[in-house]
Amino acid sequence: MVAVQVSKRIDRSQYATVDERGKKIKYARRTKKLSRSVGGTVALFIFIGIFAIFMVMPMVLTVSNAFKPLDELFYFPPRFFVRNPTPTNFSDLFILMQQSWVPFSRYILNSLIITGFGTVGHLLFASAAAYPLAKNRFPGSKFLMSIVVLSLMFSPVVTAIPNFFIMTQLNLIDNQLAIILPAFSASLGLYLMKQFMEQIPDSLIESARIDGCWEVGIWWKIVMPNVKPAWLTLIILMFQALWANTGGTFIHSEELKPMTFAMNQIAAGGIARAGTGAAVMFITMIVPVTFFVISQSRIVETMATSGMKE
Repeated sequence: MVAVQVSKRIDRSQYATVDERGKKIKYARRTKKLSRSVGGTVALFIFIGIFAIFMVMPMVLTVSNAFKPLDELFYFPPRFFVRNPTPTNFSDLFILMQQSWVPFSRYILNSLIITGFGTVGHLLFASAAAYPLAKNRFPGSKFLMSIVVLSLMFSPVVTAIPNFFIMTQLNLIDNQLAIILPAFSASLGLYLMKQFMEQIPDSLIESARIDGCWEVGIWWKIVMPNVKPAWLTLIILMFQALWANTGGTFIHSEELKPMTFAMNQIAAGGIARAGTGAAVMFITMIVPVTFFVISQSRIVETMATSGMKE
C-alpha cells in the first residue's frame, strides 16, 4: 500500500491525535484555555469567601459558647464571641461524668465499638458488593442496581420501624449489633463505590486475570487502591453518622449506650446546665470535624494523583 503524502502541514495543537502518516484522526479541536481577568478572580474569591464564612459561623459559635461563663450565655442580644473565656463548663461536665453510675470510659468504648466496626464493615461489604455490579454482567444486575438507587430516596426515619421489627425478629434488641448490622447494608456506600469502580479500565482487570490473580485478589489489590477517594469519602460519611447515633430504641441498657447518649442526657438538664450543654456540643462536634479534616486532605491528595486512563 502506497503511503499517502500529506502536503499541508497539520497543526498538532488543534487536534487531539494524529496517526503515523500525518492523517487527521480526530477532528475535534482542543478546548481553548480559559482566561480570567484579575478582577474576575478577585470577585470569585470574595464570592467563595462569603459562603465560607456562613458555613464556618456555626462551628465558631459552638466553640465560643463552650468557653462562655453562664451569664454570657444568657445575654440579650446574644454575643457571638466570648468576652471572658473560662474552662468552667468543661470542669462542671467532668464532675457530672464522675457522678455517673456507669463509668464514662464505658460510654466512650461503646462509641468506639459501634463506630469502628460499623464503618469498617460497611466499607468491606459495600466495596465487595459493588465490584461484581461494576465489572461483571450477570442476569438481574441492572435490576439490583435499580433497587439500590431507589433505596437512596428513603429517609432513615422511614426505615426506622422496619429495622426495629427486623432486629426484634433476630433477637438483637438491646444489643450493639442492632446498630452495627444495619450500617453494613447502607445503600449510599454501595452506590458510591460502584460509580468509582466503573471508571477503572477493564483491560487492567483482564491483565490481572491473565496473570492468574483470582477475583478476591483483583478486588483487594487492584480495584480498592484505585478507588481510594471513594472509600475515604465513605469512611468520613459513615463515621459521622455512627458517631452521632444515640442508640435510640435499639439499646436499653445503660452500660451499652454510646457516648452521644450520655452527652445528650447531661445537656438536657435545663437552664442550670446550659454551660455544660455548650461543652457537650463542642466535644460532640470536635471529634467528627477533626476526623474529617485529617481524611479530607488525603482525599484531595489522592484525587490529584490517581487519575487513570484507558
